[in-house]
Amino acid sequence: MTVMEQASESGLKAPVSLNWGEGGMSGEPVRESAKTLGELKGIFLDEAAGAQMDAGTEVYRVRWWKPVEQGEEGGLFWGVTILQPGRVGEEYFMTHGHVHANRTRAEYYATVSGTGLLVRMDEQRKSWVEEMGPGTLHYIRGNHAHRVVNVGNEPLIFWACWGSDAGYDYTTIREFGFGIRVLERGGRPAIVPNES
Repeated sequence: MTVMEQASESGLKAPVSLNWGEGGMSGEPVRESAKTLGELKGIFLDEAAGAQMDAGTEVYRVRWWKPVEQGEEGGLFWGVTILQPGRVGEEYFMTHGHVHANRTRAEYYATVSGTGLLVRMDEQRKSWVEEMGPGTLHYIRGNHAHRVVNVGNEPLIFWACWGSDAGYDYTTIREFGFGIRVLERGGRPAIVPNES
């Protein structure tokens, strides 16, 4: 009998189980939160269009496991984001975006389904995008602000791994935004300067 068979027979389980393709995480230590349009007020360019939409509409959901305390040096967190398709005016649904409070801590994103763009910005506000699709892997420097935009018609699912002492700086994004926005123009995504 293998070790896994013995563990199964005795009722032992892994602390966390993953359903890679569907963005599923289960187990007692898994946490979950969702962001709605109402919680992302001020992030989208067309505030008038956003005001006409249901504030309770889910834009994205995050599930994560923190096996060590936040702030502990040397630890790793693991999570998955499911970003829904949709638009506010011409602007595609996107995550809030952040830069790590500890600018030396990097992060990985791995896409399993959907179509999107990873928007990145360095400390000089130079901004660019990387295409996200099934099988793409992205290394994000700790001092690069980052946000994800769903430019497809289905949920965009991507897994992430980041340092337990990375922290989050959302304030900088709320105050200054990114240097570019992703809008639908002529039925396709267009990268335009952020002039707001």
